[in-house]
Amino acid sequence: PASFLCWGSTILQQQFNRTGKVEHGSVALPAVMRSGSSGPETFNVGIMPSPQQQVTIGQMHRGHMPPLTSAQQALMGTINTSMHAVQQAQADLSEVDNLPPLGQDMASRVWVQNKVDESKHEIHSQVDAITAGTASVVNLTAGDPVDTDYTAVGCAITTISSNLTEMSKGVKLLAALMDDEVGSGEDLLKAARTLAIAVSDLLKAVQPTSGEPRQTVLTAAGSIGQASGELLRQIGENETDERFQDVLMSLAKAVANAAAMLVLKAKNVAQVAEDTVLQNRVIAAATQCALSTSQLVACAKVVSPTISSPVCQEQLIEAGKLVDRSVENCVRACQAATDDTELLKQVSAAASIVSQALNDLLQHVRQFASRGEPIGRYDQATDTIMCVTESIFSSMGDAGEMVRQARVLAQATSDLVNAMRSDAEAEIDMENSKKLLAAAKLLADSTARMVEAAKGAAANPENEDQQQRLREAAEGLRVATNAAAQNAIKKKIVNRLEIAAKQAAAAATQTIAASQNAAVSNKNTAAHQQLVQSCKNVADHIPQLVQGVRGSQAQAEDLSAQLALINSSQNFLQPGSKMVASAKAAVPTVTDQAAAMQLSQCAKNLATSLAELRTASQKAHEACGPMEIDSALNTVQTLKSELQDAKMAAVDGQLKPLPGETLEKCAQDLGSTSKAVGSSMAQLLTCAAQGNEHYTGVAARETAQALKTLAQAARGVAASTTDPVAAHAMLDSARDVMEGSAMLIQEAKQALAAPGDADSQQRLAQVAKAVSHSLNNCVNCLPGQKDVDVALKSIGESSKKLLVDLLPPSSKSFQEAQSELNQAAADLNQSAGEVVHATRGQSGELAAASGKFSDDFDEFLDAGIEMAGQAQTKEDQIQVIGNLKSISMASSKLLLAAKSLSVDPGAPNAKNLLAAAARAVTESINQLITLCTQQAPGQKECDNALRELETVKGMLDNPNEPVSDLSYFDCIEGVMENSKALGESMAGISQNAKTGDLLASHTHDAITEAAQLMKEAVDDIMVTLNEAASEVGMVGGMVDSITEAMSKLDESTPADPKGTFVDYQTTVVKYSKAIAITAQEMMTKSVTNPEELGGLASQMTNDYGHLALQGRMAAATAEPEEIGFQIKSRVQELGHGCIFLVQKAGALQICPTDSYTKRELIECARAVTEKVSLVLSALQAGNKGTQACITAASAVSGIIADLDTTIMFATAGTLNAENNESFADHRENILKTAKALVEDTKLLVSGAASSQDKLAQAAQSSANTITQLAEVVKLGAASLGSDDPETQVVLINAIKDVAKALSDLIGATKGAASKPADDPSMYQLKGAAKVMVTNVTSLLKTVKAVEDEATRGTRALEATIEYIKQELTVFQSNEVPEKTSSPEESIRMTKGITMATAKAVAAGNSCRQEDVIATANLSRKAVADMLTACKQASYHQEVSQEVRERALRFGTECTLGYLELLEHVLLILQKPTPELKHQLAAFSKRVANAVTELIQSAEAMKGTEWVDPEDPTVIAETELLGAAASIEAAAKKLEQLKPRAKPKQADETLDFEEQILEAAKSIAAATSALVKSASAAQRELVAQGKVGAIPANAADDGQWSQGLISAARMVAAATSNLCEAANASVQGHASEEKLISSAKQVAASTAQLLVACKVKADHDSEAMRRLQVLAAGNAVKRASDNLVRAAQKAAFGKAEDDDVVVKTKFVGGIAQIIAAQEEMLKKERELEEARKKLAQIRQQQYKFLPTELREDEG
Repeated sequence: PASFLCWGSTILQQQFNRTGKVEHGSVALPAVMRSGSSGPETFNVGIMPSPQQQVTIGQMHRGHMPPLTSAQQALMGTINTSMHAVQQAQADLSEVDNLPPLGQDMASRVWVQNKVDESKHEIHSQVDAITAGTASVVNLTAGDPVDTDYTAVGCAITTISSNLTEMSKGVKLLAALMDDEVGSGEDLLKAARTLAIAVSDLLKAVQPTSGEPRQTVLTAAGSIGQASGELLRQIGENETDERFQDVLMSLAKAVANAAAMLVLKAKNVAQVAEDTVLQNRVIAAATQCALSTSQLVACAKVVSPTISSPVCQEQLIEAGKLVDRSVENCVRACQAATDDTELLKQVSAAASIVSQALNDLLQHVRQFASRGEPIGRYDQATDTIMCVTESIFSSMGDAGEMVRQARVLAQATSDLVNAMRSDAEAEIDMENSKKLLAAAKLLADSTARMVEAAKGAAANPENEDQQQRLREAAEGLRVATNAAAQNAIKKKIVNRLEIAAKQAAAAATQTIAASQNAAVSNKNTAAHQQLVQSCKNVADHIPQLVQGVRGSQAQAEDLSAQLALINSSQNFLQPGSKMVASAKAAVPTVTDQAAAMQLSQCAKNLATSLAELRTASQKAHEACGPMEIDSALNTVQTLKSELQDAKMAAVDGQLKPLPGETLEKCAQDLGSTSKAVGSSMAQLLTCAAQGNEHYTGVAARETAQALKTLAQAARGVAASTTDPVAAHAMLDSARDVMEGSAMLIQEAKQALAAPGDADSQQRLAQVAKAVSHSLNNCVNCLPGQKDVDVALKSIGESSKKLLVDLLPPSSKSFQEAQSELNQAAADLNQSAGEVVHATRGQSGELAAASGKFSDDFDEFLDAGIEMAGQAQTKEDQIQVIGNLKSISMASSKLLLAAKSLSVDPGAPNAKNLLAAAARAVTESINQLITLCTQQAPGQKECDNALRELETVKGMLDNPNEPVSDLSYFDCIEGVMENSKALGESMAGISQNAKTGDLLASHTHDAITEAAQLMKEAVDDIMVTLNEAASEVGMVGGMVDSITEAMSKLDESTPADPKGTFVDYQTTVVKYSKAIAITAQEMMTKSVTNPEELGGLASQMTNDYGHLALQGRMAAATAEPEEIGFQIKSRVQELGHGCIFLVQKAGALQICPTDSYTKRELIECARAVTEKVSLVLSALQAGNKGTQACITAASAVSGIIADLDTTIMFATAGTLNAENNESFADHRENILKTAKALVEDTKLLVSGAASSQDKLAQAAQSSANTITQLAEVVKLGAASLGSDDPETQVVLINAIKDVAKALSDLIGATKGAASKPADDPSMYQLKGAAKVMVTNVTSLLKTVKAVEDEATRGTRALEATIEYIKQELTVFQSNEVPEKTSSPEESIRMTKGITMATAKAVAAGNSCRQEDVIATANLSRKAVADMLTACKQASYHQEVSQEVRERALRFGTECTLGYLELLEHVLLILQKPTPELKHQLAAFSKRVANAVTELIQSAEAMKGTEWVDPEDPTVIAETELLGAAASIEAAAKKLEQLKPRAKPKQADETLDFEEQILEAAKSIAAATSALVKSASAAQRELVAQGKVGAIPANAADDGQWSQGLISAARMVAAATSNLCEAANASVQGHASEEKLISSAKQVAASTAQLLVACKVKADHDSEAMRRLQVLAAGNAVKRASDNLVRAAQKAAFGKAEDDDVVVKTKFVGGIAQIIAAQEEMLKKERELEEARKKLAQIRQQQYKFLPTELREDEG
């Protein structure tokens, strides 16, 4: 039996016995006999004692070690490499760094301080990583060696060694900088060496071949913890308070003690267990429990000095989870081993004590993680006030809710006022006390105003003005709170930013270390280079971030320090993100698995840190933003005094360059920064002149940052130059720039205070001019610049010779003058080339080249003037002089371009400009030579060509610099074309060869198409990969996608967005709601089907990608800018929520039974839905009216879908009134509500041109009224009785027309909002309003005629004619349909037209009102279906333009013909004569001809792949019975469900969940009976021959069977969904809304099944009678209604009653109320959206029904 371990304070050694291979051999080996110490001894032979259970402590017996696995061998390799690195680090730590001599000026002192801070930060982050890596090694090597993840162990070891290597460099530098403090540098090195030795010991202990007992590993790990703590103390960074660490260790020991008790209790169980296998399991589980606990204690020891680091907290939490799992396993093993309830109770109690102790420990760690103590007492009250005012704003329209929230608000403000007053009394400083009391009074007054407004709203709940007053009062209260608690809020925000910046800098340091470690094994040079470059870039930004944090912590109240932190954080984001991207790209190319894993983990941590940094810096920017101008001014004043200090040092000869500074580098920095200063100052001027405070602040900040770099560069140039005069001039000119800049910022501040003031604008312009002058002076002090200026001046002076009126005649011969000119031209051309070349060299080279160029220009000018003297006429002379002037101009431009490039080599396009200037010099020389050598044909061409070749040769020296904007392929094309032309020219085949078209434009379309296909293929593969990865819980790719989408929100938007805010608002709402729905679905699936979470997470990622893109545009187009900023930040907040949710989904897929993760996932999903509502409220603030239009349109689309279902119930003959009421009971109500709707319509139309508030009210009001109207019309239709279904349908169609018109009108209103009167959208609005009025009028007429049997048919026909005209207008519009369909669908729909035509002719002949009504109803459906199918088929991508036009033409023709037929029937009804009836045939013939043409054009679309749909009648019965079986299975599942146990804290209602179960069961039973009845009907019809068993009439019967099958399938699917929703709801994981929608789905699909059954059935048949006798349809409808009522009652009860589990703490309770209210409103909006989606799905699934059964798709 395995040994049983008793737990004391001993560390346990677990032995793992493994079965190996059998080895054959002899055990009878010859013994080695040695004499004993005391001579020969006797041997006793006896009996062995019985086996004893015993514990062995000490050295593990190694025995025969098995051979190492490949993973262990790889780990050995990693350990050996790490050992070398550690030994190297130990050797390096023997002495401090040698630093160059440093100056004593202010800049030098600041540099030293900053270096000390940076080194301390880096050492701290590296020590964090070492301790976290050590803890990770401890955790990972805990179990059975066979189960150990050796790659992860290798990764942790690599992390330790690479960080130790980097740390040794930092320690050496810090020791050198600290050396002035006595002995401190040596102590620091000693502490670092101790840490290196401890790491070395750990590496030896964890070698797979070491055979060391576990105790050795844990001791070595403990030593690393102690050494780390000591090292941090040496550098003064042991920031975690001692008490926190003591509590941490005592809590870890408490877990250990509790586990010891559990092990003892488990021992008791093992002793009574009879089954030895189960007994051994208990023993093993208890042993594991004790081991994992000792592990936790060791881990706590290691990480306690660095517990502030998230990676260390993570390792401790991981160790805690191991304990948690081992406790669960121990309890399970005990439960399996015995039935003794007393013993099991003891085990269970002991286990819960362990869990409690563990929770206390983890809570302690999390408390530190959540940033420790709350700041001040104002936090909670302030947070409540902010949340509740937000709720009040979003509850506009619901006075009761607003008043409820106002009560909560009053309580919170009262708490805050009391806290402030008590603080004021305790305050010693009278000034502060007065401020606090004044703020408290302001807050109290605002509260009083708000309470008054709340009373008014409560007294008059319908009065919107009172609600508006309450909203305004709440807004005032919010402002007062912000003012009162501003400091507390700001402190909290800045504190969060400090922590985020620290973590980001640490994560970046880690990633750089990982990148350097991975370099050796990275086989892809390009990927490695890219990573190195991005690491350098980030390394340049880390110091600023660290300085920002230190500055902000040192001067907590100093605004400049806070702004410096914000700026450095925002500047860090972009390079940080680039490094994440290049690190991730490099991971696959790193061959060392451990190094690749380390790099991947570091990149992931950095991405997370950057996301937090982005959010924290945005929040801090909002809190500290307006003071940027003052901060910039302070910065510039400091720079000025630093330069003054440097000047004094220079005068004393004590100015030394800082380490790393060279003359060339500083000169380049100064040149490039001077442009940045210039452009940011220009922006400052513009913004200040416009009075834009926000952007003036941004420009001031950017100016100050650029000036800081300029000052450092100027000091560097002065310190590096050997010429003291030049150094003094540079420092003086830089100081002038600072002085002028300070004045400029001051003036900008004044200009903001008085926008539009002419004097202040003038002063601003003057100061700006002076600064620009100083800036130029500063740049001109750079080496080489003055010489270029001298050359420019010389050219200017020489060119004055060209200004004389008359040139003296030449004294030389023409040949002589020409020869000199050619020579001078060649020299000047060569000098120009040298100038270009010199810009790439040292500063001295440009000076020499520009001097030579100006001398050569002088000679060339003289030769040119000599040549001008040779001219025969005055005109020729003028031409030569003109050309010389243009050469002078080109030469000056060349020198200016050279000067500009040498100042800033990285400036965009500077190299191209220089090359162009050089070419211009050559070309202008050529023009002059051409002019002067016209007498010698051929010569000039040769000379020009030679000069051009000379110029072009320079380009080939630098093949990496672009000289045009042609693409690679265009260049290849150009080379090929020109090579051909060159060959032809040289062969002399053609004198004037053309080079052809360089831009091969004919290939562009093909390339674009191929690129598009390629992009789609890549997108597809990415989606597939994401889904595949997500199925196994790998969600890294999705998190990256979301992070990338979030970072794109910060990118600048295009200058002219294509859409308006309304367009983007609509799409943002769509994707936000999609995300909320997915989050809800994830909550449900986490309980029922965790394996489906991957797909949902992928869906959420895609939706967020679209949302971020549209959100960025919405933010850019929103007015005012604050709203845009709010939208952007809330979309980013939602992104964080999505990331957490996706990560939890991944974790849950990996471990589906982990209840802890499940709880976290549900919390995250709730957070996502809350954040969605915040995005929606931000959008509403942006355009409240249009947002209300979107919401209203969504509500109306839900009503239309609901009316479709009602029409199906009416058609099936199951729409009955609840009581014995007549239509007259409802008529007045319908007319009154319809008139109210007309009033709303007027308000809606006028609202488009008025304020957003009015538009919002109009949209909400119209949505409410149409909801009421639809309800009363449905009640009216039901009261007509199910024996007259056609009239019911006429009435419902009339209200449906009104709803559709309202939907269009709301859309048009949304489009026209805030547009000018002559905008096209205004005309659309007027058209939509007209249709709306027509349709309401039509409804009123129908209502009046409905009981009049003599006219109701006529009325129905009039309404149908109007409806068809409206549908035809939509058909003829240029709008492309959202989806396309097949030609077969189009042909199938023409059948409905044929049937309707026959019915219309019959009705015209009979003139019976019921025939006319039936015709009217059928006509609507037939024409609408035909038009939809025709348009969708003709817009299929494979249909040609010609066939499309033909199909659309005949679709119109057919409709017009049919309209004429209906109008003729109408005429006959009014005047029935035989002549008119006789004409019916001609009208029907016109329709028939048009249908024939339409079918032919549809067949032209089909092409060659026409296949008849196979007859599905054969499988119908099987499908129906299958559907019935699945419903019964679902019902059985419901049978087994029991409501969840009630929580004990509150008294809840007892019957809701039973109601849900009963209602769901009755629905399941009813649908099961219904499907069986339908199956019998199908069988009977086949037997009667009405439906052929063999597909004789395949087209007809097939459609019917398909309809029946698809309806049965839908009933089955809907019932199954209902069961799932009921299940989830009863267990508390799904919303009542989901239940309601599932029940409605069952009702709708049932209606369709009834219709499908009735189509062919014989009314007297047995099966049909059975359907009626069972009243299956009505049973389902009743059961569905009951469920909907129960769920709605529960949903509404929740908001009003106290029967929910209320949190005991007051504020927590308030938060709960707010969340519940917000959730409810949100769900209502989501439900409308979901209805719309449902209608689309239903149309898709039901398309095989015969035309007379299909829903109206319009």
